[in-house]
Parts: sequence; C-alpha cells; structure tokens
Amino acid sequence: MFRNYIKIALRNLLKHKSFSFINVTGVAVGLACFLLIALYVRDELNYDRYNANADRIYRVARTFISSEGTPSLKLAQAAPPFGPLIKQDFPEVEQVVRTLDNNSLINYGEHSFNERELFFAEANLFKVFSFQVTSGNPERALVNPFSIMFSRPMAEKYFGKENPIGKTVRLDNQYDLTVTGVFEPLPAQSHFHPNFLLSFSTLNDPRVYGAEGLRTNWGNNSFNTYVLLREGADPKRMEAAFPEFQNKYVPPFDGRKPSTFSELTLQNLKDIHLYSHTDSEIEPTGDIKYVYLFSAIGLFILLIACINYMNLATARSAGRAREVGMRKVVGALRGQLISQFLSESIVVVLFALAIAIVLVLICLPALNNFTEKQLEFSQLVDPVFLTILVAITLLTGLIAGSYPAFFLTSFRPLGVLKGQITSALRTGKLRQMLVVTQFAIAVALIISTAVVYSQMKYIQDYRLGYQKDQMLLLSDVGDSTTNYEAFKQQLKETGIVREVGRSSRIPSGRLLDSNGASAQKGDTMAPVTINLRSLQIDYDFIPAYQIPMAAGRNFSRGYSTDTSMIILNETGARLLGWTPQQAIGKAFRYGPVKGQIIGVTKDFHFESLHQKMSAIAMIMNPRNMNWLSIPLSGNIPAGVSHVEEIWKRYFPGRPFDYQFLDTRFDRLYARERTQQTLFSVFASVAILISCLGLLGLSMFMAEQRTKEIGVRKVLGASVSSLVALLSKDFLKLVGIAILIASPVAGWAMLQWLDGFAYHTSLSGWVFLLAAVLAVGIALLTISFQSVKAALMNPVKSLRSE
Repeated sequence: MFRNYIKIALRNLLKHKSFSFINVTGVAVGLACFLLIALYVRDELNYDRYNANADRIYRVARTFISSEGTPSLKLAQAAPPFGPLIKQDFPEVEQVVRTLDNNSLINYGEHSFNERELFFAEANLFKVFSFQVTSGNPERALVNPFSIMFSRPMAEKYFGKENPIGKTVRLDNQYDLTVTGVFEPLPAQSHFHPNFLLSFSTLNDPRVYGAEGLRTNWGNNSFNTYVLLREGADPKRMEAAFPEFQNKYVPPFDGRKPSTFSELTLQNLKDIHLYSHTDSEIEPTGDIKYVYLFSAIGLFILLIACINYMNLATARSAGRAREVGMRKVVGALRGQLISQFLSESIVVVLFALAIAIVLVLICLPALNNFTEKQLEFSQLVDPVFLTILVAITLLTGLIAGSYPAFFLTSFRPLGVLKGQITSALRTGKLRQMLVVTQFAIAVALIISTAVVYSQMKYIQDYRLGYQKDQMLLLSDVGDSTTNYEAFKQQLKETGIVREVGRSSRIPSGRLLDSNGASAQKGDTMAPVTINLRSLQIDYDFIPAYQIPMAAGRNFSRGYSTDTSMIILNETGARLLGWTPQQAIGKAFRYGPVKGQIIGVTKDFHFESLHQKMSAIAMIMNPRNMNWLSIPLSGNIPAGVSHVEEIWKRYFPGRPFDYQFLDTRFDRLYARERTQQTLFSVFASVAILISCLGLLGLSMFMAEQRTKEIGVRKVLGASVSSLVALLSKDFLKLVGIAILIASPVAGWAMLQWLDGFAYHTSLSGWVFLLAAVLAVGIALLTISFQSVKAALMNPVKSLRSE
C-alpha cells in the first residue's frame, strides 16, 4: 500500500511540474534556512559544555553599587584576595582557580611578537577546566614561578618542529620564562582562548605584582575567579552568605559597609556566553535574546514554506476531486485517503530536504566567514541533531500535508463528483489567513531590516566629540620616557604627524577604572558619591583628538603643578552639581591626586553608543600610559611606513603592531551589522517563498476563472481592468498583513533600540518602505500571471470550457 502511495505521489509531481517546482523550491529554501539557523543556534548553546565539570564550575562576578543603591559597574572579575578566602570559608568549594589575562611581548631568538591571549593561571587550572595537555606534566607545569605553557599553534609559531620543553623565552624584555608544557587550543565554543599559560606564582615576585598585593589589594578587580563546587552543593546558599563574607574581610569605604557598595554573585560556566552582560568580559559574549530571535525566524521561514505547500496543495485539489470521489465510491476509507495525501507531502519534503542539504553545503562557508564561527556540516549528523532533523522533516511533511488531506477527504463522494468542491476552494478562508500570515512575517522582517539599517547609519553619522579618522594607535610603548620623548619629537618633525597623545586607555574601549574622590563644597571637602571613571592622559592627548574645552584649559608643560591637577568632562561637572565654569578652581581629590580642577572638556563618547556618557576624571600618571594616539595626515600608507621606520629606530625590541581607531569602532557594532545582514537575507528569503506561493495561487485562480475572463473580454473589458480584477483580492490580503505586522514589528524594534543609550527614532518611512516593497513585489508576482491570463484569446478561453 505504501509503495502505491509513493508511486501516485511521484506521478502527481511529474504531472504538475510548475506547481511541483514551486512546492519543492519553497520547502527546500525554508528547510535550508532552518538548518543553517539551527547550526548557528546549536553552536551558541554549546559554549563551555566541553568541560567535564561544566555543571559545577561557577565564575565569581563583582558588581559595585552606587550610594543610591543602583549598580554602577558590573565586572566579570574580582579582586585577588577573594579566591583563597572563598576556599577557606566555604566547605562546599572543592577548588578555586584564578587567572589574570594580559598582553605582553614574548621574545625567542629572532622571533618577537606582542601577544594578547596570555593568562597567568594557578597550578590547579587543569583540575577545574578540561584542557588537553600534549607535552609536559599538567600536575607540575604551572607550579614553579616563571613557567610558561604554549598552545600548539603558538609552539609551532615560535619553535617550529623543535621540542619546546625546557626552552627559555623572554617576557617584556625583563623576565626569562621556562617552557614547561604544550596544550591543544580550547574549542571555539569557549568563553576564553588562552594562547599562553603562565604560572600564577610568578605574580608573587614584587617586580611583577607582589605577594602582598595578591593578599590585600581589594581595588584591582582584574582577576578571573572560578570555583568548582562539590557534588550537590547549592550555589544560592553560597550567594546568600556573600554579604557577611565581604563584611568580614573587605575594608569599609567612605564609612559604608562592604556589602552596601559591593555584591558578589556566582555565574554558572554554561551561562557565561549567553547570559552574562558585564562591563569586562574576557571575550565578546552572545545574547540569549538573539538565539530566541533567530530560532523564531528559522521556524517562521519554515512555516511560510509549509503554508505555501498547504495553499497550493489545497488549490490543486480540485483537479483530483474525481479521483477522491471514485476512491470513496469503491470503498476507500477516509483514513486511507488521508494517509495517501500525507505520504505525498512527506515525499515532497524529502525531495526538498535533499536540495536543502546541498544549499546548506553551498552557504555554510559564507555563513562561517560572516559570523566568524567554525560551523561544520558534520554537526548535522550528530545523533541528537540527526534525530531532531528527522523529526522536523516528518513534522514539516505532516503539517504541510495535513490541511489538504483533511480538507479534501471531508467532502461527500456525490458532492465531489458533482464538482461542489470547486466553489469551496474559491472561497477558502483558511487559505486567505495563511497568505496573510506569510506576508505579515515577511513585512515584519523588512521593517526590522530597515530599523537596523537606520540605527547603523545613525551610529556612523553620530558626532562623537573628537577626531577619530586616520588615528593610528600603538600599544605597549614601555616605560622608557627618554625614548618616547625622542620618538615623539622625531615624528612631529616629519610634518606627517600633528600631535602624539599618550593615555592609559583609548576611545572604543571601556572605562572601567575609578577611584575614591572628594570635592570642595563650600569651605570643606565632601565625599563624591558619583562613579567617576579614571582616564590617565598626557599633555598632548586632548590636542591629538581635538577635544574642545568647555571651560578652563588643558594640561600644560608651562605649569609644573599640573601633574596634581584634574580635568573633568561636562557630564562629570554636571553630576557634581557644577556648570563647567563653576568647576574651574575647585579643590578636588581623586585617588592619590590632590589638587584643583583646571579644565572641563566638552562631552566625548569614549565608549560605544550602547553606553551612557560616563563621568570622567582625567589625570596625569606616566607609568600607566601605554597607548599612543597618532593622527596622520596626507597619504596614509606612506604615513604608516614612516611611523614604522621611526618606531623601529627607537623601540628596536618591540614589534610594530598598529591599529586604526575607526576600525576598532567598527568592531564595537559588529554584532549589529551581522544582524542587519541576517535580517536582510531572511527578509529576502521570506519574500521569495511568499511570492512563490502567491505565483502558484495566482496561476490557480487564473485557471479557475478562465471562462469568466473570456466572457469579460468579449463584453469589452480591457487588459488593465482584468489585471486589476485578478490582483485586487491578493493585494487586500497583503494590505491586511501590513496592518498586522507594522505594530508588532514596531514594538519589537523599539525594544531592540532600547539596547542603545543613543539611538535613532522609529520613523514613519520605515513602515512606508516595508508597505511599498511588500505591495510592489506582490503586485509584480501576481501581474505576471494576471497579464498572461488577460491577454489570452477569449475564443480559446471559452472553447476550453
């Protein structure tokens, strides 16, 4: 019986080639999109699950609370004393491991590179995380000070095919390190990817950090702290005990108990990538909202493809009415007929799946390049994923074939043989609802794409408050003031460089450093309750970026006392209750700096436009200023070459690793650009599939109304009036879809825009554009078949009837 169903299904596919092509193509494209999105979602959900103890590993995060009781700074790291004290006070903790990520210069022979993914790590790292150590003893590799382990690619980069164990490399031209092991790179689905692991005990050396600082420095919240809980331990119970734990060990601040200005929380390792949105992640994280969003889009596109099949199969059912009637007359049961139609549907979906797999293979490299992931087709044959794929395929076939199967087999045999099914098909309310659903999804995606584009254009055109174009950035200058001053002077003499600014951080990064402060209030000094972020700059930073002053002046070499003075930005002055002019001359203490406010700059957006404008205190501290900002003029390649030549002359031991500021800013919005492209692609696919269905339906309706069209032409109807007649019913459905989709998509995109502290408004042109595109594309699709039907010779039309 089943073989008979398959033969009939194949016969019908070949008999109606146009409708078969539309059905198979629509379902294939829908399945391909679904599979690509499923691979992406699966990758996002699998972060850090490769760790054997992932369920029991938690990261200690620290949030600072303002005097108003609101979070002022959320950090993924904590101060170094927390780790050992947590192990000491909480018996449910099996292991505590701390890491500290760093950027350093590594030298070996003629090889010299600035390396970024370098982590100091405690010796028990491998008891917590699942590393694959290929050389060396993991039990001892990170025990001794000044030991270093290389990832396999880094070992090949520095040592080639030589055995690296026991070799000596130099760190920052200051310390010799012994290579004690090699490990395989962590999987792509990890929240951190170390290239080098240095023994944490190295930090005990006072030249590096100092044992005293590790025990008592509560202000340096740069240490990634992880705990491995014992089986059955309750992390919520630990979190409930953290306030008292902090009060026991952390010193008070400005008379406030530690638990009132600092909060410790535990983040499960598997939740870091999608649920952690702190101000200081090791690597950029994802967002569970986008996993839900793209999952919904994948399902919607698959739903549109199913709707196409249902509509076209139902519409074509009139052609098989006599077959169904005759089968019922000769004794076929309704269940058997339903099985036949569902079998045909599943055959179509299986054909579509084969094509979809080919489309996935073609599109996967482009998706990997675009999302910077390492998705592989082999993931589709994973047992769990394969089971889901088979289930989705069968479900798609059942959903797509259910309505026509149950609809067509519901008629009485006599009514079917008399042709009563045709009138029911013409006035199918459910089919109209399905067309509206299709286009509502497509219109919503068009609106989303337009809003994302509008926001990205807003970001591109937004005035940041300083000059960022052609700004060359160099890091890791070192502490050689003599070399730096000579280097800067040589650059300025060339005429290619206007200024050379030096700073602790650069725009496009995060301002995470802050200090306690007090300000003049009348005749006394009062504690500052706002979170005032620290930026350490030199005399030339403000001129290099052409940041205008709102009041006062910049730091000047003409004033020897300026090293103990402070410059605020407008937001800082305003939050302190001053106008820029009122702030000038006020006594101010910021951390170790005690002096006066000598200037207030206009506000400038140091961070991304996702963040609100920070209150900034600018001070001078040459020891912590490792970034150079060099505005170039004229020919950029020639300017870079010239800077490199002078750099190598004054810093021969340091590689010339440069960046441009506008490139760094582009990276801040990489996720939004990815969304923009994905929305554009998915909106196009949704429109394509919807139009395929609309084309098929218009072909069916033109066939059904062949006699009517012929009679109208004989009575003098024009081609344009006939096109309008055949198009208006479909355009009404598209109009209803626009009315439904616009408010829903508008509300959703308002929520998305709220993720930016500075964003565009939701303009009416977005909805107008979506409406015009939807109507225009639908009209083009319908008109093709409508014009063809209207131009048909009425004699042939009537003769065919």
